[in-house]
Amino acid sequence: MGSNLGNRKKNLACAIRLIGERVGKVLRVSSFVETEPWGFESKNNFLNAVICCETELTPRQVLQTTQQIERDLGKRKCHATRRQKEINYQDRPIDIDILLYDDLIVDEPDLKIPHPLMQNL
Repeated sequence: MGSNLGNRKKNLACAIRLIGERVGKVLRVSSFVETEPWGFESKNNFLNAVICCETELTPRQVLQTTQQIERDLGKRKCHATRRQKEINYQDRPIDIDILLYDDLIVDEPDLKIPHPLMQNL
C-alpha cells in the first residue's frame, strides 16, 4: 500500500486498521518506506508499507473490500493526464494492492495475483 497525499503516515495507519477490521487479522507490518512516484511524475513522494494478513475472504472479496477502504479514505480520481488515466497512476491518499494470496494464481481482467509488477514495487 502507498500514500502520497495528505498525512501519509496517518493514511497508511488507517488503512492497516481498516484492513484488520474488514479483511482479517493483520499478522505483520513492514517498516514505512519513502519512495519517488513510479509510472508517473509528481512532486509528492510515496510512503509505502506491506502487510500480511489472515483472512476468510476470497481474493475477489479482498479486492472489493480494499477498494472500498480506498474510497472510504478518500482515493479520488485526480486531474491526471490521459496517459495517467489509462494506467491509473496518479497522486492518491491511499492505494492498496494485493501482491500475493497464499500460492494462488488469479488472472482476471481486474485481478491479477501475484501482482504482475510486484518485482518493480
